Amino acid sequence: MRHRKKIARLGKPADQRKALLRALTTEVIRHGRIKTTHTRAKAVRKHVDHMIQLGKRGDLHARRQAMGWIYDKDLVHSLFEAAPERYADREGGYTRVLRTMPRQGDNAKMAVIELV
Repeated sequence: MRHRKKIARLGKPADQRKALLRALTTEVIRHGRIKTTHTRAKAVRKHVDHMIQLGKRGDLHARRQAMGWIYDKDLVHSLFEAAPERYADREGGYTRVLRTMPRQGDNAKMAVIELV
C-alpha cells in the first residue's frame, strides 16, 4: 500500500523520472509554455517554481543549484537575469496549469503548463 506517499511516480523508475522532470523544467523555462499530460504538468510545476525562486535569490549558491538541475547553462544565465525583475512582486505561483482536450489515441488527460 502506498499510503501517504505524495510523489507522483509517473510510471517510471527514479532515474528516468528525474531525467524527465529535469527535461520538462528546462523546456518550460526555455519556451514559456509546453503541452504535456496533466499528471506530468502537476509534477513539474514544483520544480519550475523552485528554479524561478532560485533565480530571484540570485546568489552563487542558488546559481550552482540551478545549474545542477537545468540542462542548459545559457538558459540558467538568462533566468537569473530576467527572474528578479519579472517576478519581483510575486511570492510564489509562477506557473499555471490549464487543462486541454484529451490526447487522441489513448485519451490521456492533457494540459498546458505556462509561466505566469
